[in-house]
Amino acid sequence: DFLNYIESTLNGHLAGLRAAMGPGVSCMNDLTIIQTTQGFCAYLEQCFTDLKQRGVVIGFDARAHPPSGGSSKRFACLAASVLISRGVPVYLFSDITPTPYVPFTVSHLGLGAGVMVTASHNPKQDNGYKVYWANGAQIIPPHDKGIAAAIEQNLEPWPKSWDTDGALQSSLLNDPYQDIHREYCKTIQQHCFHRELNTNSEVKIVHTSVHGVGHIFVQAAFKAFDLHPPYAVEQQKDPDPEFPTVKYPNPEEGEGVLTLSFALADKEGATVILANDPDADRLAIAEKQESGQWRVFSGNELGALLGWWIFQCWKLQKGEGKASIKDVYMLSSTVSSKILSAIAVKEGFHFEETLTGFKWMGNRARELMDQGKTVLFAFEEAIGYMCSPAVLDKDGVSAAAIAGEFVSYLASKNITLSHQLRSIYEEYGYHISKNSYFICRNQDTIKQMFECLRNYDGENSYPKECGGFAITAVRDLTTGYDSNQPDNKAILPTSKSSQMITFTFANGGVATIRTSGTEPKIKYYTELCAAPGNSDLNQLKTELDNLVDAIVEHFYQPEKNNLTPRPE
Repeated sequence: DFLNYIESTLNGHLAGLRAAMGPGVSCMNDLTIIQTTQGFCAYLEQCFTDLKQRGVVIGFDARAHPPSGGSSKRFACLAASVLISRGVPVYLFSDITPTPYVPFTVSHLGLGAGVMVTASHNPKQDNGYKVYWANGAQIIPPHDKGIAAAIEQNLEPWPKSWDTDGALQSSLLNDPYQDIHREYCKTIQQHCFHRELNTNSEVKIVHTSVHGVGHIFVQAAFKAFDLHPPYAVEQQKDPDPEFPTVKYPNPEEGEGVLTLSFALADKEGATVILANDPDADRLAIAEKQESGQWRVFSGNELGALLGWWIFQCWKLQKGEGKASIKDVYMLSSTVSSKILSAIAVKEGFHFEETLTGFKWMGNRARELMDQGKTVLFAFEEAIGYMCSPAVLDKDGVSAAAIAGEFVSYLASKNITLSHQLRSIYEEYGYHISKNSYFICRNQDTIKQMFECLRNYDGENSYPKECGGFAITAVRDLTTGYDSNQPDNKAILPTSKSSQMITFTFANGGVATIRTSGTEPKIKYYTELCAAPGNSDLNQLKTELDNLVDAIVEHFYQPEKNNLTPRPE
């Protein structure tokens, strides 16, 4: 069971493990952490002859599970003791840090690998083990298979793996906390372009870390940009593994997580809210509208806003000389908005899309950087943004500071984020999206549903229409089929362990249906891309709503498949 679990999570969208804390082979506990780290260590020894010179960084969040005695800190110490028992130097943070600090440390110190013990925004009983390679990005094939095989060969705990006391006294143990915090704050300052404006800005911003690690790091990042400190949501600013004020500690769930932030903003007269998830690698943003209502931006809308802003900053930095624009890149995942593609076409830089998950964007960014290219920005619709190449993963801390400067800049021109978003869509074409999911715990039903789509009009024939909407192209990244390619073979890597089909519609709509790598969900991602000048927003929204209804009715068939809709 443990090995099946390792295989499926390492090969899924996650570069590591995620499960409930507790006893048993498919849970996160002392033994499974030791087994995983032993395998990882053995694999690193195979790959790096200089592992004992390089070392490994380990970070952890504030999660804890008193019934089983498991906690992120305990698991991080066990991982450290496994590596130290083999003579590998370990850079173990002495206190909680945001997830992006681990890939930052790998790149900054030139280490062999990194481990972050976190379950991000999952429910409180979960924990996870996220793995970074020497290139500073999360692991991708073939390393996932290599690590899984090495775990299988090292299941029995090594003699000193349990010896956390000995490890914590070892000369091989280093604490990078102070140095890395200082270096990170110094490094992100290269993305600060309006320091004087920041100092004088009167914009009021609220920040919540949703009982996670983000509070002190976002305060420090604001200080690094000379921004006034954001108002912190008192009840949520300190780490608390119980997440007492929210049902789900996930800012993606929108308003429920932000209730206390809205109240504080109204009290202080703040117009913008920034919210990190518990490990501070994601960022949600809300803005007060003229009507007095709050608007929570989607991940795709924030991708448009931040991508546009970062490109403006690049132009400012380069002057107007476009000599090197051909070496500038932006990336997003295949289920995210195509807005960056529209901006790239008009402005002359390159846009590429990757498979879902930052592990693919981080690795592609590293490849491009190694070729001397500039990767300005990468994003995914699940409110993840890479605004600085110093962290080859999503980073909600640098994104918060950059958003703070962006909001201050707009305010100095009397423009809101909502107005700016509308201007972007008017210039580059409206891109409106609607994403959601159904819950399904029956693997057979999921398999059946996708097989129906692959054999819709007889064997091996995908649907040609959906509720009257004509389908012009199909890409199936489970089987490797892509009707848009001359040989019908998909260019992006395929994975048989997860389901993912993308339909392109004649009306400019794109819909991807896929299973989640970490939760019992069948997700859909839909977007309608209109040409610049087509600005009848209500008509576009109605058309997208109708398309989504048709997809749910004909492709999901929730009644027949006994699917539970996303809880409101």
